[in-house]
Formats: sequence, C-alpha cells, structure tokens
Amino acid sequence: MDKAELNELQLKIKEASAFISPLKTEIARTIVGQERLVNRLIMALLADGHLLIEGLPGLAKTLAVKILAGAINGTFSRIQFTPDLLPADLIGTNVFNQQTQSFHVKTGPIFANIVLADEINRAPAKVQSALLECMQEKQVTIGGKLHKVPLPFLVMATQNPIEQEGTYPLPEAQIDRFMFKVELSYPERDEEITIINKMSHPELQLTAVPVTSLEEIMNARKWVDKVYIDEKIVEYILDIVVSTRPNERKQLSSRQSNTNLSFLDNLIQFGASPRAGIMMTLAAKTAAFMEGRAYVVPQDVKNITHDILRHRIILSYEAEAEGVTTNELISKILDELRTP
Repeated sequence: MDKAELNELQLKIKEASAFISPLKTEIARTIVGQERLVNRLIMALLADGHLLIEGLPGLAKTLAVKILAGAINGTFSRIQFTPDLLPADLIGTNVFNQQTQSFHVKTGPIFANIVLADEINRAPAKVQSALLECMQEKQVTIGGKLHKVPLPFLVMATQNPIEQEGTYPLPEAQIDRFMFKVELSYPERDEEITIINKMSHPELQLTAVPVTSLEEIMNARKWVDKVYIDEKIVEYILDIVVSTRPNERKQLSSRQSNTNLSFLDNLIQFGASPRAGIMMTLAAKTAAFMEGRAYVVPQDVKNITHDILRHRIILSYEAEAEGVTTNELISKILDELRTP
C-alpha cells in the first residue's frame, strides 16, 4: 500500500470510527471505571468476537453489557446458567398449539444482539456446547430447521473465581473460542466513592441513549477488515504465539534469533492454538480502528496480548508449584521478544 492509498484509507477510517468516542462517553455516563472491560466489549463487538469475564460479584459486568446494548440500539438478553438448565432453555424449542393443531417455534433468549451468559460454568456440558455452537456458527437448529441469530451477535460469559463447588469448568477447547478473557478487579477508591454516590438511589433508572446503530456497527466491521497491518507485525504476532508452544521455538522468525526463551521450557504444558494468532491480528486491527488509525502499530499488539493469551496457555505442574501465573509468562515473553 503506497502513501496516497494509506492517506485516503486514513480519512475513511477516521470517518467510519467517529461513533466510538460518543459510544464510550454514553457508557461512561453510567459505568464508573472499568475502562478495560468497556474497551474489550466494543472491540469484541467490532471484531465479531466474544468475551469470557472472570471477576467477583458487584463489578458492574451485567450493567456494562446492558448499557452497551442500549447505546447501540440493540436487543439484550441475560441468561442465568444453573445446573438444571437444558439446551432448549437457551435456544428454544417447538411448541404445540392446541387451537391450530400444529407446532411453532418458540425461540430462546439466545436470539439477541448482546447476550450475557451469567456464570457459564454452572451449566452442564450440553448447555455450554449449545451456547458455543451459537457463538461459532451464528445459528441454531430447532426441529430440524436452521435459525440465524441476529447480527451483530456478542456473547459475554462470566465466571465467578471464588465459587467452584457444583460447577462444570469449561473445557480448554471451548474456552479457546472466546476472543478475550478479561480479569476484573476492584475499582480504585475514588472510583468507588463515585459509584456509591451515583448508585445509592432506590429509584435510579439505569438506561442508555442510543448513540449509534446496528447498521453502523456492521459497516464498521468492513472498515476494520481494511486496516493495514505490515508483514513484520504479522511475523511478530506469530512469534508471540509460537513462543508459548513447547518444543516449537525453532520456528521463531530470524528477527528473534538471539532471543533467549529457555526459561519457558518447563513452565508451559500446552501453548496457544493458531486461533490465537488470528484473534490477535483481528484485535490489533480493531484497536487501530478504534483510535481512528488506518494501520496497526506494535503497541496495539502488546496491549491486547494478555487478554487473548491468558486462557490459551496451560501451565505445567512445575509452574503451578512455583506459583507462576500465565500473566507473568506473557509479560516475560513480550519483554524478551524484539519489537518490529
């Protein structure tokens, strides 16, 4: 891409991304702090991805995703996952009408633009699989007929890190289908004071004013695809992914020939899949688009690496015994690899 083409693309992307700032402002009108969560929600929406959120109760997870749905003028659905939930409770089923003596389809709560899957690990494997099929295929089968979910379609699933009794942990292969895994922590003291002052009103109505449309979101996805990413940055992304794979670091690019990653040898059991590289590229292009840029810079990649890789790396027993975390390993990889 020559300079003239890049400048022309820059103007178009700046115009196409103009709704991002008003969208963030509208969400911030209700949500105090949690910039990372809001950023990743918008990023996943634009990149056609999904989020897995791990955080303690009361951190505005439900409110954030509900406000986002209102701000884009989309439909919202919340599903509380429980051990007795059935796939039909999620996707819907055929219902017999006594008057017409015929069956008709009653669709489930999955048919919404933004779906909150609350405490996904409390539901059995069949329900989890039904949800993940919807996420991947954007469709469900009811009574032998295909039904498309509305677009754009975003699932935000939550897990409670402190309650594991009576839960069904997501298999690693299914977790890999989530674009991001975001870990939430408590807000800062001044943020929490603002939250208390803002939310401690019994009659408070928490709603959002639509500042964009579903059509604009779908149009933005086309421009995200056009964001330029240099081949050296693609190589850098692949180097990060390959670094997490035991016995495959010989496939690192020539740029990393002097990089010493031997400290990882006994700490990782399984590394990131090829899907990780795809998601990192998509997320980096989306990050550039959200800033009104027509090209990806290395910092875009670094900013999203932790949230994309932390659920795709399986630590060894040795790492767990030493108290090493995936976040620490990812940080060390980024420190050691040469940036293009």
